[in-house]
Amino acid sequence: MKNKTLLILILLFFTFCFIVFFKGLKNSNIYIPETAQNKDLEVFSSKDLFTGTQVPFDQIFINSDFYILNIWASWCLPCRNEHDLLMQLSKNKSIKLIGLNYKDKSKNAKKFIEELGNPYSIIITDKDGIISIRLGAYGIPETYIIDKNKKIIKRIIGPLNKKLLKEVDLIVR
Repeated sequence: MKNKTLLILILLFFTFCFIVFFKGLKNSNIYIPETAQNKDLEVFSSKDLFTGTQVPFDQIFINSDFYILNIWASWCLPCRNEHDLLMQLSKNKSIKLIGLNYKDKSKNAKKFIEELGNPYSIIITDKDGIISIRLGAYGIPETYIIDKNKKIIKRIIGPLNKKLLKEVDLIVR
């Protein structure tokens, strides 16, 4: 009798565990920050990658109808893979391409740009990741298309590809 009770308790325990784990599989616990699309860009300032001088917000976003803010780092392989597309995008004169170097060492970031070319009008740094977090980024690379009113039009999570590049061209026309 004691063995049957023990067996039933063990079976109930495993059934309970199975149900809890099965329900847990159906509930996503992936964190996605609030959407940054159609949101006004928060004012921030940062240091220029090459000079180390503080660059205020109004000097970063000036004299363009569209801005593309690309968050990247030298240690990010997808950033390296999308770099050729950014070089192509930089040829579009109606866009000001802004690089936000994320949690990177200046020496490595500069080497990355020297190797692959500089598509950006300006490169600012985000040493502690605060600017990226305030933008709503949760990984890199991420790209934001911003209009002249400093409103985020589109957010692209992950590396750019040719299809996304065509989408960007349609938006900035």
